[in-house]
Amino acid sequence: MTTPLPAGRRLMLVLLCLDALVLGVLELFFLPLRVGPLDVVPLPLTVLVGAVTTPWLVLTAGKLVRPGLSWVPLVVWVITVLGLGLFGPGGDLVLVQDWRALLLLGASALPAALVLGGGLGRAAADRTAPDRTAARG
Repeated sequence: MTTPLPAGRRLMLVLLCLDALVLGVLELFFLPLRVGPLDVVPLPLTVLVGAVTTPWLVLTAGKLVRPGLSWVPLVVWVITVLGLGLFGPGGDLVLVQDWRALLLLGASALPAALVLGGGLGRAAADRTAPDRTAARG
């Protein structure tokens, strides 16, 4: 059984989840951004933002809160993007129905899931590794 989180770590987890929520909303709303003289060229800059920030949120949660809770910002981000994207304000469909939506989900959630798996694997290896100082002495 794990010990309860201290108040400071709980607050850090809440802040990281709030960051994931805000980033998910901004990435979703700016995904349809277009440039050019007639606004014909799609420019999904928020895919790059998501590809950097979502794995960073997972990594930060694993380091500052607890490795076992590093999945929480990723779940908040996914629920925000899919929930708001598919059932947006007033029932509107906010998530664009083309390759940019898949690119946002893949470029953000996949690297974050890889970071999550690596962090959980390292935490499990650290728990099961024998005490190296006892073996030397």
